[in-house]
Amino acid sequence: MRVVRYCVFLLVCLSLASAASDADPANSKVLIRDVTSVEGVRDNQLVGYGLVVGLRGTGDRQQTYFTVQTLASILARMGVQIPPAVLQTMVQVKNVAAVLATASLPPFARPGMHIDVQVSSIGDARSLEGGLLVLSPLYAADGQVYAAAQGPLVVGGYAVGGAGNAKVVNHPTVGRIPGGALVERDVSLDLAKLQRVSLLLNEANFTTAEEVASVIRESLPDTPVTAVDSRRVEIEIKHLAKDGVPALLARIENLSVEVHRRAKVVVSERTGTVVMGKDVRLGAVSILHGNISIEVSTTYNVSQPNAMAAGKTEVVPQTTVRANEPAARNIELGEGASVEQLVTRLQSIGATARDVISILQAIKAAGALEADLEVI
Repeated sequence: MRVVRYCVFLLVCLSLASAASDADPANSKVLIRDVTSVEGVRDNQLVGYGLVVGLRGTGDRQQTYFTVQTLASILARMGVQIPPAVLQTMVQVKNVAAVLATASLPPFARPGMHIDVQVSSIGDARSLEGGLLVLSPLYAADGQVYAAAQGPLVVGGYAVGGAGNAKVVNHPTVGRIPGGALVERDVSLDLAKLQRVSLLLNEANFTTAEEVASVIRESLPDTPVTAVDSRRVEIEIKHLAKDGVPALLARIENLSVEVHRRAKVVVSERTGTVVMGKDVRLGAVSILHGNISIEVSTTYNVSQPNAMAAGKTEVVPQTTVRANEPAARNIELGEGASVEQLVTRLQSIGATARDVISILQAIKAAGALEADLEVI
């Protein structure tokens, strides 16, 4: 397994390093729409509580009391009154499950628009297969209702059998209602009233922000464009919206810009994965890598006294310790060494992906890694 991971690591790093000879190692041309977003044009998260009904005996059991309370509240609004004493002792329903419904309200959503809903059980229901979500309001972070969800669930799994012999496939307690929520409130941004538009960079970088501002100035010479900080570029549009703000933004987002990316190394100690950018450079460094293995083994021998002796038979453990310390392997890298050179040298000493992670952390601690080291 380690050999496979190390081979993957080598292929990724070598392909990145080979590309460095054909392009500038620090820069690349991309469209503005791929590295920025328009401030105010965003999704909004919605959440609501509701009941899924119509289950085939796989709903919440009696100990999930809030399910029965919710069902009683719904029935009360429809004129069916259940006494509290009866509710606590006699009401048992297995075809109902309490759930949380979540959705994402897209930008420029209008009332009457349908959005998808994700439904998850919060009780002890075994499966939501075949269930129907009863009308449930969906709230945003401000506590206001922005959508209402209702409809049959699509569950990508199932649970069959009893307690002694059961089979569960995927997660039958999570379902989805495609287009199951109806938007009730308009939260779209009115572009016609904007005096300026702000572009937000996906990754903060002062050089890239200035490049974006410069490219927009070249395309729109009379437009005041300012790189406010490493993340934000402001564009004055009050005298440019002849064809409308959408047309202006469509023109801007299709402009090509030179992106200056930060050198970064990302490692995952859980999986042994190492990803290094082609622009990663190393300072002059010498790496001494070796390992020691200690094996402790115990054997049990029987001590048998002579026939006429007064002793007794005993089991005597004998412990053997073997230590193996191979010679340390050393590599040296000069100032400005590339990823390809590092990988080639590490391959020559037989380092695995997990060894590379430890070596990179040691190089970073020594101040010889000219990149950000991120452990995930």
